[in-house]
Amino acid sequence: MTQGSDAERFALINEKLYTAVLGDILDQLGFYHQFLPPEIRPLLPGMRVAGRAMPVLVADVFGPQTKPFGYLTEALDALQPGEVYLARGGAQEAAMWGEILTATAQMRGATGAVVHGFHRDTAKVLGQGFPVFSTGTYAQDSSARTIVRDYGVGIEVGGVSVTPGDLVVGDIDGVLVIPRAVEDEVLARALEKASAENVVRAAIENGMSATEAFRAYGVL
Repeated sequence: MTQGSDAERFALINEKLYTAVLGDILDQLGFYHQFLPPEIRPLLPGMRVAGRAMPVLVADVFGPQTKPFGYLTEALDALQPGEVYLARGGAQEAAMWGEILTATAQMRGATGAVVHGFHRDTAKVLGQGFPVFSTGTYAQDSSARTIVRDYGVGIEVGGVSVTPGDLVVGDIDGVLVIPRAVEDEVLARALEKASAENVVRAAIENGMSATEAFRAYGVL
């Protein structure tokens, strides 16, 4: 998994891999806390995301600010092709993502957005066909409640460390972060495991017991 562009790598992930098998490999390598909180879900079941993390730090505020939204527009304008806008939210209940942010991210070439918080403008976000993952929909505006404090910096989301450039993969089963240092090994081993799972399923569908299949293939 050392050859090819990021775009080719993301396409391979979206075509052949999924978060469950990637998470299994991370566990095998001793990376036990790589899934973001389970309440972060895709807006539609079929949405998938694969890209490089562009972490965003969101902080609570209480009332109108001299610089509304903080560095939100700067963070959006800093997005590069192939990146995922990945934001840690504060405690305030307000939307962290919406229609205009989606349009900007898509025009910048980002591959998706993952926010540990709410989104809004759901119909208009869905109409743009852009992968968005959030904790749910809630229309309350963020302008007097949260600001982007910083971006392109290391953050933690639900105890998961996220460094700029880490590989982010999301689907109906969740979102995980693969540290860049082990990315090649994780992807190579995940491809092998996904192939083995297909063999095991075929064996079981042909009458082999689960116990026999696990003994023979070591995959469950």
